[in-house]
Amino acid sequence: MKKIIFAALFLSAGILSAQDIKPKHEIENNIIKSTYYYDNGNVKQSGYYKDGKLHGAWVAYNEDGTKQSMGEYVNGQKIGKWFFWTGETLNEVDYADSRIAQVKTWSKDAVAVNK
Repeated sequence: MKKIIFAALFLSAGILSAQDIKPKHEIENNIIKSTYYYDNGNVKQSGYYKDGKLHGAWVAYNEDGTKQSMGEYVNGQKIGKWFFWTGETLNEVDYADSRIAQVKTWSKDAVAVNK
């Protein structure tokens, strides 16, 4: 289970494949809002950078436009609750001190908690 979570975290951390559509970067309140796109034009990821580090809310989408993950960074570190969707399953990951503190798995049939 943790291997799946780590794979999802790794993918959501900003691994971007080569793309023909250029990312969009704009300045908002002294931070940079970035949006990355799939080749089909759908949004791949969007979020913010501050002083060159991931900062603020980040959301990642699947190529079909469905939400893949969402969470928040502070100065490049994941904080609080993150959510990862895979098919019919939702993984809720709690971060404390930049480490995974708890994982809850939600599905139609059951809820599992891993500490």
